[in-house]
Amino acid sequence: MLNWNEPTPQPQPPAPTKPAQRAVDFADHKDQNFSVTGLEAVDMGAARIHVDDKRIINCRADLNQLVPFKYQWAWQKYLDACANHWMPQEINMSADIATWRDPKGLSDDERLIIKRSLGFFSSADSLVANNLVLAIYRHLTNPECRQYLLRQAFEEALHTHSYQYTVESLGLDEMEIFNMYREIPSIHDKAAWALTFTQSLSDPTFKTGTPENDQRLLRDMVAFYVIFEGIFFYVGFTQLLSFGRRNLMAGTAEQIFYILRDESMHLNFGIDVINQIKLENPDLWTAEFQQEITAMIDEATELEIRYAFDTMPRGVLGLNADMFISYLRFIANRRCGQIGLTPLYERQENPFPWMSEMLDLKKERNFFETRVLEYQSGGSLQW
Repeated sequence: MLNWNEPTPQPQPPAPTKPAQRAVDFADHKDQNFSVTGLEAVDMGAARIHVDDKRIINCRADLNQLVPFKYQWAWQKYLDACANHWMPQEINMSADIATWRDPKGLSDDERLIIKRSLGFFSSADSLVANNLVLAIYRHLTNPECRQYLLRQAFEEALHTHSYQYTVESLGLDEMEIFNMYREIPSIHDKAAWALTFTQSLSDPTFKTGTPENDQRLLRDMVAFYVIFEGIFFYVGFTQLLSFGRRNLMAGTAEQIFYILRDESMHLNFGIDVINQIKLENPDLWTAEFQQEITAMIDEATELEIRYAFDTMPRGVLGLNADMFISYLRFIANRRCGQIGLTPLYERQENPFPWMSEMLDLKKERNFFETRVLEYQSGGSLQW
């Protein structure tokens, strides 16, 4: 029975930690299977974080501490992304609406391209956002990188908003567009391919810390950044930007331009993370693993070529499906080189050099002639 006359016990301060104790000791944890969330208990009296305590994966440092920076490139990418801010509803869609409503405004093949592109993009950016929030964020144990991931997650939501805004503006059938990944084989195949590389990471029991699981994470990072965002989007980007080059569907094309620029930054961030993981964990990048990654890129390239033929049964907009065979193999070779793999295909020419130029223009009027291309806050973004 409680005696109310006795004094209430007071909480005791924690035992002091040794001043020389470091916040991180990788040697003590190298064999553990772990994933740090940043929600662990606060260690009162622990030593302050040092730059060398930080790692991209398998880090035991306090993830709530953004500074000191170890990966300045990750923080700079976050700043660049913030400078690249835009909102879809700021883009005028009146000309697009008039063109779409005009029975002679676009051919049936041109309308097919627009609807298929919106159908794929709308599901793809949702898949990427889910992968970022539910999987990748858990396993990248570096606060600078996580800061960029938070910005990227917002941009993926912004892209989905953009597709919805376009669908609503043009009066398209929302159920048709947003269900294409369930109903159109070439769109379904790309989405289904990507899902196989996020299910493992989103498994709550999956933890990095072993060579096998670390390779799994690295493989899935390649799948989403190098392939999904670096190959699977490029047929649709090229097709929709071709409308803008002909002063057709200018508002839609302008939104796609900003999305392309965002995705280019996502791709470059992912490549930097992949290469940093390789640098810190060279034992993961085995010859056998490289063969597996190369086979993934080859398979994905063929899926995107198949999608090009599905969306372009005939030549249109100065494009034809055969041109995309060279273009996608050119892109695939470039992606291989960016992560240190031997190019997959014999030398391929780029049939769309203007696509590269799209990201190189400096404060010139764009091809829609509606606004300055360098849409950003403070004019601070450098390309």
